[in-house]
Amino acid sequence: MDRIDLFRIFARVVECTSFTRAADTLGLPRSSVSAAVMDLEARVGARLLHRTTRKVSPTLDGAAFYERCLRLIADVEETEGLFRQNSVGPAGTLRIDMPGRIGRLIIAPALPEFLARHSQLDIELRVTDRAVNLVEESVDCVLRVGPLNDSGLIARKIGDLPLINVASPAYLAQYGTPRTPDDLGGHLAINYASPSTGRVEDWEWIEDGEIRTLPMRARVTVNNAEAYIACCLTGLGLIQIPAYDAKHHLDAGELVEVMPDHRAAPLPMALLYPHRQHLSRRLQVFADWLDELLKRRLLC
Repeated sequence: MDRIDLFRIFARVVECTSFTRAADTLGLPRSSVSAAVMDLEARVGARLLHRTTRKVSPTLDGAAFYERCLRLIADVEETEGLFRQNSVGPAGTLRIDMPGRIGRLIIAPALPEFLARHSQLDIELRVTDRAVNLVEESVDCVLRVGPLNDSGLIARKIGDLPLINVASPAYLAQYGTPRTPDDLGGHLAINYASPSTGRVEDWEWIEDGEIRTLPMRARVTVNNAEAYIACCLTGLGLIQIPAYDAKHHLDAGELVEVMPDHRAAPLPMALLYPHRQHLSRRLQVFADWLDELLKRRLLC
């Protein structure tokens, strides 16, 4: 096994914090992964990993060596693809993950243009509303909407996604139209529970430059964006959703915006990818295309 392969295996073990998970993502036997790391430690003359029955973590030397490995792997991948890129453009398969509504309504309809422009690239599009572990699930990049945790990933900010308050005409006919947050005590919301944590989001608005929240009475709670909108269309309560998500329904008269002067804070939107992918040409061209597409379709 050559050195760059050893570097790749070591980096994956660090990222997965497990020999077994690293082996699964690499398609290798666990014994081969363990042997590769031992070989690498023998070559560099230092212990690179702390090993326990529950978790693997880098030593101080291992953490420094990991950062060097990332740069070397990226340099090798860029060099290997240099002439191919100049002749036929970036090639290979990109595995991307994003929220279901954005994937279905925005990305999928625009993919033919992207694939026609890059004939050597293939896309594996995954649409989920949960947090995805890029390394363990072999995903190259993920589009995330909302505040980011300190995940150690590279984040390319796309912009801030505007949110609006909406209800169906049937709901407003029954309960009246709220004008300000003071009116919300007499109204129902449809609660949205995070698919990852189960936490129910409070109603939110900005007042005097500060974010205010209010727990709303609700008879229905959902954990999926499609169900959230579907319940609103049937008149079950008020919801807060991205403006792009409501446009079609607003144009058709199926939903009505309420309290336009009391919207929730916009949601940050970012493309995340592992450090080791930083110089990938195919990821760069996709990120540039996605950035332009989303700013044109979602942030206008």
